[in-house]
Amino acid sequence: MKGSERSGRLSAEDWAQAALELIAEQGVAAVAVEPLARRLGVTKGSFYWHFPSREALLVAALERWEQFEQEEVFGQLEAIPDPGQRLRSLFTLVAHEARSHIVYSELLKALDHPAVRPVIERVSARRLEYLTASFRQAGLNRSDAQHRARLAYAAYVGFLQLNLQLQQPRLQHDEFEAYVEHMMATLIPS
Repeated sequence: MKGSERSGRLSAEDWAQAALELIAEQGVAAVAVEPLARRLGVTKGSFYWHFPSREALLVAALERWEQFEQEEVFGQLEAIPDPGQRLRSLFTLVAHEARSHIVYSELLKALDHPAVRPVIERVSARRLEYLTASFRQAGLNRSDAQHRARLAYAAYVGFLQLNLQLQQPRLQHDEFEAYVEHMMATLIPS
């Protein structure tokens, strides 16, 4: 599709999604107007129609990622009444959502960026609150639920660190599934 044909249809959401994809591929520092315009097949003018600056685009991309996380991940789980099954579904869903892991890992590398830090802080707080509430509903007292939530979240971040940031060899499918099952058996109260 030619840039002139596409430019009329390109939205701010398209730009934000493209920026998010670039973050996943190359990190936060790679988000720049010209490469994104080339990728989208449009001129830089299309960008400036929607955003006043690169920072505004980055904020929009981070908001898009944060919103997806809240609506798609947590939203899918609300209909599951049993807290143990909800936790199992959460762990299974998160374990198989590779793209979100990559974006999160790249954002952790860019915590010194002023637009990234508040988003990671909000997402992490929301994740820990959700885990704590779920573990409480599964029968743990407040203190144990908080500890279990931190342990589960630390296991998630640690696994990302090992696999994405430190470029450890990827686990074979069966080995990964066994790991996920072991983690659920270890962390989810029966």
